[in-house]
Amino acid sequence: MFGISWAEFLVILLVAILVIPTRYWPDVARVLARIVKYIRAIIWRLTDASEKIKEQIELEKPIDDIMRRTSQEVMDTFSVKKPKTKKTRIVKK
Repeated sequence: MFGISWAEFLVILLVAILVIPTRYWPDVARVLARIVKYIRAIIWRLTDASEKIKEQIELEKPIDDIMRRTSQEVMDTFSVKKPKTKKTRIVKK
């Protein structure tokens, strides 16, 4: 969690319990609850935004395929080799 081990987390928690006076524990708990609620709201917004982006990409895929096929067909018509015709030389006498 956050790049720290459980043992380090427990040491931080123990130090916080020893440093913070008991009369402030309810206030600290409220602040921590607000922080957790705020982080959850951010996560939900990010999740919603990513889902909307995913849906938009899924809607654009058929359009991309049509554009790719059409452009490929146009390019194929230009790249078709014309049969060589014999050039006849006109000889002047």
